[in-house]
Amino acid sequence: MQWITLISTIVGAVIATGSAILLDRQRWKRERVDRETQTRRTPYGDYLAGLSEARHACGNMARDPDIEPSMRRTTAREAFGPCIGLRYQMTISAPGRVVEASEAAFRRLRDLRDRVMEGVLATDPVYLEGRRTYDEALAVLRARMREDLRVSEDGAAP
Repeated sequence: MQWITLISTIVGAVIATGSAILLDRQRWKRERVDRETQTRRTPYGDYLAGLSEARHACGNMARDPDIEPSMRRTTAREAFGPCIGLRYQMTISAPGRVVEASEAAFRRLRDLRDRVMEGVLATDPVYLEGRRTYDEALAVLRARMREDLRVSEDGAAP
């Protein structure tokens, strides 16, 4: 009778210890995934903000026909400059699908910036087409970032 009690106690202790280890392991994995997601969230936000600021500056220049050509080129380059460093951060911190979309958005914005540097105005068909292709590339980029961060359309994380 005493052996049965001892064996039952040992089996119970093993089950309890195993359960605790399993739960700790699952919590550790979940926390690691959360940390990795948060680590990517910051450069994603910085990159989108940089693209947005550069696009806004280009739009302002495209709406002002009175800007001197040299000032237009300088301002466009300066507005686009921060995007270059952020682009490289994306290549080392994002998965391939997001990097691919970030490169496409970067190139479409660079094309738009180049048109603005050439003196194209906001009402010109070339500008409007460049803006449309950039907006499409940006929408794909945002969708892929949201997928990577596991954010639903309503903004909720699972």
